[in-house]
Amino acid sequence: MITGTVLDASPHLLILAAATVHRPDSGTGGLDSGEVEIRLAMGDGTTVWHGGRGGLAALRPGRSVVIRPADDGLGAGRIWVDITRVAGTIVAYRGDTVEVDMGPHRGRTHVVIPPQAFERVLVRHPRLEPGYLIDVICVRSPDGPWAVAPGTSQPGYRPDDLAAPDVAAPVPDVLRGTATWFGGGGTPDGAAYPAVDSEGDAGGCADAPSGCVPFPYLSLGSEIGVRNECGGRAARVPVVECGCLAARFCDRCVECETSPRGRIVELTPAVFAGLGGELDAGCFNVAVRPGAPW
Repeated sequence: MITGTVLDASPHLLILAAATVHRPDSGTGGLDSGEVEIRLAMGDGTTVWHGGRGGLAALRPGRSVVIRPADDGLGAGRIWVDITRVAGTIVAYRGDTVEVDMGPHRGRTHVVIPPQAFERVLVRHPRLEPGYLIDVICVRSPDGPWAVAPGTSQPGYRPDDLAAPDVAAPVPDVLRGTATWFGGGGTPDGAAYPAVDSEGDAGGCADAPSGCVPFPYLSLGSEIGVRNECGGRAARVPVVECGCLAARFCDRCVECETSPRGRIVELTPAVFAGLGGELDAGCFNVAVRPGAPW
């Protein structure tokens, strides 16, 4: 996977300043960081997303891209342009703008829901009211994120309505549920995990919710084995952030059949797409093995 900024584009060639080249595999995975200029061939099989199906016109200099190479590795297969995501608790809703609290690590933001996306968002989020959860796939704009589609298949609800797992419930060796992605920003590539220990130097949040499934506690820097149950790709991924926001959601992914309830992990965009996830779909069915590879 490659993330970076478009420098130039022609019908058959994309030039970008690449910030990250990510190569997940079934072993240790790989991650090369540092901005370099990369040239990628584009062909008839290259698809572009920019708030929906896009084309060459979307590849304007200065725009951010996440690129999945073609299957033969010789060019760009799938390109997401200026894609981002807003998920959290609604603070206020005025006109076409929703203020969202995205948790202690990501702060607050405002997302515009334009008329062309309003009905699609309303299907999954019929109550745009303070206290309810919202999750929308967005495209960046000079005025901030604009919603394109809901990022979940489940209606929004209040996180306080969730029942915590039974304290006597056994913690499984393999956690199964939903994997989603988050904007990343300056966060190193890796995973936000819902149960980072708040004791000592582990790096967890003291007031993190328990979520709706039992999790083993981990520390920042721990490795987890992540497997996309839809496509079979797997990798070892470091825990880089406390996923206390993910613990607020108890939804399912329906990318391939229906996953068990619960967001097991949030991944940075390059890791999510590198494991075969479609950023515009928002999730894939996942199996996570804490502390061990597949």
